[in-house]
Amino acid sequence: MSLLSIVTFPLHLLASLIRFVLTGLRLPLPALRLSLLNIYARFTGQGQQRPARDPYTVADRWVRALEDETGALCLSRARADAGVGGAGPSSPALRSRYGTMGTGGRVLPDFVLGSYEEALRTCQRELRVGCIVLVSEEHDDTTEFKRKTLTDTHFVEVLHANEFVVWGGDVRDREPWSAAQKLQATTYPFVAFIALQPPRSSAFTGASNNGGGNGGASPALTVLSRHQGLTPTSASALTAHIEQQLLPRVAPFLARLKAQARERELERALRAEQDEAFRRAAERDLEKRLERERREREEQEESERAERERAERERVRREKEERRARWRRGARAAFVGPEREGGVRGETVSSLYAFVDAHLAPEAEDAEGAAGDEREGEGEAGLAELLRECGDADAWWGFKLYTAYPRREIAWIAGVALSNVDGLERGGQLVVEMVSQRDSANESVSGDGDGYDTEESE
Repeated sequence: MSLLSIVTFPLHLLASLIRFVLTGLRLPLPALRLSLLNIYARFTGQGQQRPARDPYTVADRWVRALEDETGALCLSRARADAGVGGAGPSSPALRSRYGTMGTGGRVLPDFVLGSYEEALRTCQRELRVGCIVLVSEEHDDTTEFKRKTLTDTHFVEVLHANEFVVWGGDVRDREPWSAAQKLQATTYPFVAFIALQPPRSSAFTGASNNGGGNGGASPALTVLSRHQGLTPTSASALTAHIEQQLLPRVAPFLARLKAQARERELERALRAEQDEAFRRAAERDLEKRLERERREREEQEESERAERERAERERVRREKEERRARWRRGARAAFVGPEREGGVRGETVSSLYAFVDAHLAPEAEDAEGAAGDEREGEGEAGLAELLRECGDADAWWGFKLYTAYPRREIAWIAGVALSNVDGLERGGQLVVEMVSQRDSANESVSGDGDGYDTEESE
């Protein structure tokens, strides 16, 4: 083992150097297989399955190696490199060799990067035909297949024009090897076409356990055809098969599925639009309801506040009326009686007003309980306190006093003696004018009245 490694190592090193030089010069590599190198590879384990890596990395490495080996670019990268200087090829030499698509540059199909299962899911999700390419470096036809079939312009354009999902790899890697087992590949190069088809109980849907439907009417991923060996996988054979057999078979069904998918998408969009309209309408209804409830709540609060204010005013009014009634009962006991029939000479203006007010009191306000209420009418101080709480003497008394002739108003002033009032030094007649009547007279003057006040005399 050690001696064999020593003997084959220079040859292996020389082969690697030759491959490097030819690759740098963009020259096709000769399809030369040295038995000693193969023996070395088998003994050293290089001919065995390579270490597992993530599917994307493995696929990307294989595609870039394919570009280097064939001197071609994947179609999308070639166009990007020619148009806007995109990702470009994997080496500067290859980048400088190719310009635009019309200058004779060779292209490869657009291989999808990822796992075999991901490629199948893409076929199923996007309703496209899948083209699975498997090669093995252990087969002599692999190099010719790569250089002639995969770089054939017409074949690549047919795949691109019909939106094929192209996936490939070397069976020395785990993912392509697994795909080869599922597709029952026995000879390489190997090409299989996969697409959704109506399920049949006897059909091999196979490519993957999860690639098909769950029975019933659901379409299932089906292996449409397998092509193994150099002649069946030539560009002319594959192109003729695609144009004459494959597309006429699967295109109508896929077109029908796409139409159904578009219809479902339109229905989903319509439902989404309707749901959005319903949601906006519900939001508007909610806003209106909340606004209505807010207004009703504010109106209710305003009504309750007004009711409380009215009740408070009524309470204050009744309290004032009760105090006024109590004061009147006390005043009646003090000023109305046989001993006061001669008048109120020598008294104050307050006594005069109280005397008149006692006579104007309603009959219902008799002297019952006057003994207990007499203190309400006692003294100038008590009367002044009541008037101060009322805030307006006219509102408290409800009338005004005037001398009969000449007419002078006798205003209420606390503590002023009648003898000090002009016109009443020696007594006299008084005119009582109710405040409510005076207000009515003033209103009639401002309207259609005759301009005269109505007076009542005592």
